[in-house]
Amino acid sequence: MGEHPGVLRRAVSRLATSAKVHEAEELQKGCVQLGATLVSDLQTHERVTVAGTLRTVTLRPRAGVPALVAELYDGSGSLSLVWLGRRRIPGIDPGRQVVAFGRVTYDGELPVIFNPRYELRPVGAE
Repeated sequence: MGEHPGVLRRAVSRLATSAKVHEAEELQKGCVQLGATLVSDLQTHERVTVAGTLRTVTLRPRAGVPALVAELYDGSGSLSLVWLGRRRIPGIDPGRQVVAFGRVTYDGELPVIFNPRYELRPVGAE
């Protein structure tokens, strides 16, 4: 019986991993259907449309100016959406589906869009 917990743990881990992979693939498909560029395909300085789910939303001042920073995940990767001079934007909340438009820059390895235009997707929308 000593081997069974390890076997069960590995099986549950495989199921959880495959569920996450499936969820990421579905999210990528939905983003592409909206006409969005996947985060994994972004090029610096290009104007893009991105879509995905907001994972985190935080207030992080930049150079003494308030900045609302949201991490957008599309199944292929994440990028930061940064609104300078904003402390809060109604509807920009973790878990919300968003389509954003703007020019990509990089903050180290992480892609960033400053002051993007955006559309909130209906709650529960695929």
